[in-house]
Amino acid sequence: MGHAMRSRVVLEHLVAQKHDVEIMASGRATDFLKKRFQGVNKIHGLHMIYDDNRVRLGKTLWSNVSTGATGLPGNIAAYFDLIREFKPDLVISDFESWTYLYGQMHRIPILSIDNMQIINRATHTPDILAGAEAEFQLTRAFIKTKLPWCEEYFITTFFRPEVRRKKTRLFPPILRPEILAAKREDGEHVLVYQTAEGNEGLSETLKKTGVEMRIYGMKRGITAEERQDNLRFMPFSEDGFIKDLATSRAVIAGGGFTLMGEAVYLQKPMLAVPLDRQFEQVLNARYLTKLGYGRGAVDLREPKTVHDFLEVVPECRKNLASYTQNGNQDLFVAVDEFIDKVAAGVI
Repeated sequence: MGHAMRSRVVLEHLVAQKHDVEIMASGRATDFLKKRFQGVNKIHGLHMIYDDNRVRLGKTLWSNVSTGATGLPGNIAAYFDLIREFKPDLVISDFESWTYLYGQMHRIPILSIDNMQIINRATHTPDILAGAEAEFQLTRAFIKTKLPWCEEYFITTFFRPEVRRKKTRLFPPILRPEILAAKREDGEHVLVYQTAEGNEGLSETLKKTGVEMRIYGMKRGITAEERQDNLRFMPFSEDGFIKDLATSRAVIAGGGFTLMGEAVYLQKPMLAVPLDRQFEQVLNARYLTKLGYGRGAVDLREPKTVHDFLEVVPECRKNLASYTQNGNQDLFVAVDEFIDKVAAGVI
């Protein structure tokens, strides 16, 4: 869904510029984008299975193989329809393989916009990789084969390692307009975004802090707020979530890039708990820690982990005060320039 939310921002810009756009999406992203755009085609996409805050590699592989076999005919049909009804001048892919293959098959210029390519196309220092070298090499090898021959790679990131590959540019995180419009305040509550799966005992850990915790994701399906001492379990609401984020003291969540980028932009210290065996999330959390914007943790079972994080929130807030970005304008200008080059036959 992070990919879908970021793609939504780019798509809104393209539509506003009067471009004709056909959209390929999978899973929940399809319904999310259909609510906002026309021309959304549902195809099969890769997914991960995790339990106990760990990616289950065997189950993930088997599930993707089995569902991919059944999804393949539908994907082929969708692309035949696209070939017959739509003649694109270029392809933009947010780490999505089918659109990339379509561009390669029809010799159409491809622009990659995502955050994952930073693993392969930038240099990461030994302190960032320490203890995770094997996961890094495995993940980098996979990413190298995912979208290997794009005309350009636009990587969205809040950290700035040295770029090591040509045709690669770094941009600030893509932000939803609702985040850009949010009124930032330094409140007293902590925003928590965690699911119940693999987080047994988290409620008791958070309760022991005595700090007001506004928790999203742990009680799915609730339609009204539920309170337990200092814990406030919140029903899903995009507006409510963004308001609670913008007015929070700090954030506790996983290692996903989208929320982390939003927290950094709103200058909210974050305690990130990456999925085990998900190196991209580990990388995000380590740079978050290195920059002093927050802390990374293996899990939240020990109350001391949360307590120690809350102790350094003022220090992290000072470090975040120097972070700035000009909304999404830098990326939009670069996208427009790429399109102009394609139209001029330069690319």
